[in-house]
Amino acid sequence: MTTTTIPGLLPAVADFVSTDRKMLIGGQWVDAASGRTFATNDPATGRVITNVAQGEAADIDRAVAAARAAYEGPWSRMKPNERERLIWRVGDILSERAEIFGQLEALDNGKSVAIATAVDVGWSADVWRYNAGLATKITGSSVTPSMPFAPDQQFHAYTRRESIGVCGQIIPWNFPILMATWKLAPALAAGNTVVLKPAEQTPLSALMLGEVFEEAGFPPGVVNIVPGFGDAGAALSAHMDVDKVAFTGSTEVGKKIVHAATGNLKKVTLELGGKSPNIVYNDADLDAAVAGSVAAWMFNHGQCCVAGTRMFVQRDIFDDFTQAVANAASQAKIGPGLDPTTELGPLVSQEQFDRVSGYIQQGLADGARALTGGGRWGDEGYFVEPTVFVDVKPEFSIVEEEIFGPVVVALPFDDEEDVARAANDSIYGLAAGIWTKDVSKAHRTAAKLQAGSVWVNQYNGFDTALPFGGFKQSGWGRELGDSAVDHYTQTKSVNIAL
Repeated sequence: MTTTTIPGLLPAVADFVSTDRKMLIGGQWVDAASGRTFATNDPATGRVITNVAQGEAADIDRAVAAARAAYEGPWSRMKPNERERLIWRVGDILSERAEIFGQLEALDNGKSVAIATAVDVGWSADVWRYNAGLATKITGSSVTPSMPFAPDQQFHAYTRRESIGVCGQIIPWNFPILMATWKLAPALAAGNTVVLKPAEQTPLSALMLGEVFEEAGFPPGVVNIVPGFGDAGAALSAHMDVDKVAFTGSTEVGKKIVHAATGNLKKVTLELGGKSPNIVYNDADLDAAVAGSVAAWMFNHGQCCVAGTRMFVQRDIFDDFTQAVANAASQAKIGPGLDPTTELGPLVSQEQFDRVSGYIQQGLADGARALTGGGRWGDEGYFVEPTVFVDVKPEFSIVEEEIFGPVVVALPFDDEEDVARAANDSIYGLAAGIWTKDVSKAHRTAAKLQAGSVWVNQYNGFDTALPFGGFKQSGWGRELGDSAVDHYTQTKSVNIAL
């Protein structure tokens, strides 16, 4: 194995990355059937962290078989309160090891270790506990049938909400531990078993989470973790013995998942791309709006599906406001995620660096003007300067397409109707922000926006109890809240003639 010694790691993290990592199938840590491995890299330097077993179709077959055996065996016989205790224990272990998971996430993804620890891991623990409580609260209802064609017969009818079966889950690289949690926790609370395919760029926290499932006492095969590339995800999506597939990632890949799922018409939920509008009215608290608008597109280095990368600013404050945003963005401290003072870390990979850089260059070529940024930062790693574009037109690629980096475009607007039309002029509908002191205006605007989440006088206003998902080509279904468990159950009607 070829790895680089990384100074400053906690002993548990250093130990974890000191050896090649295997995949978890049927309660055993195993090599890929092919024996192949792949490297996962530190985005701050480009150097290898460690090597990971490379799952392919044969490994997906093994994992699905293990998940099926667990589903039809010990997991299906386990009472809801037993599942509840196991799921709650995962949250407790994450809280106990928040610094370990946070540092591993920062190392593999490049994000700020402070954010990774407090937000990604801390929130993950909360989501596990929330879903633990739902395990004992999955209920049906009783119905009094009319049955007009049997007027002299009495009936007792009720509904049951039952688990779906074996679930394939494919998660992205931007919030690895959090996205694993969003999918695993409700699926397990509902009584399903899972094959999880983490992103090839960031497999490490999911694999460490696999150790937590073992320690917590989950039966073998309930959770199987198969790292790999797109071919592994395609095999999982198309597998005839997988009953549901859940995916978070790009809209382009989401459409491929839908096509792959048609073989056995498996259930599908998708959390896909976004190009979210962030609307600033002239009556907003402008200091709060500047800070919030910067965070809207710079959080997680812009690698966030809900990022407010289309900033609509009322015309009479446009020049001053956009310059204030540019000034604030230009002062962000750029550096490696393992530095707790870092505010803007590297992009996740060379591929992502090239993608974002290409959009910036195209924007400049199209005639956009950068108030700040527009280039690479430093000469090592995958760092891009935070970039604020003005003088843009709606047809520019930087306005229409999801960039997934620290880049925002600013456009002026005149009134409520004007901005609602412009904000909705997108194939996406994931999130939106509104900044105004006028509560009536806030409600009117929120009602007009085609988005699954609307945040007023804040951005990234998530909560574990609030459903999250998109309109239009931003996806199908919802995660978080009670809705997440709903998507991992199916309803059965039972009607008994008395």
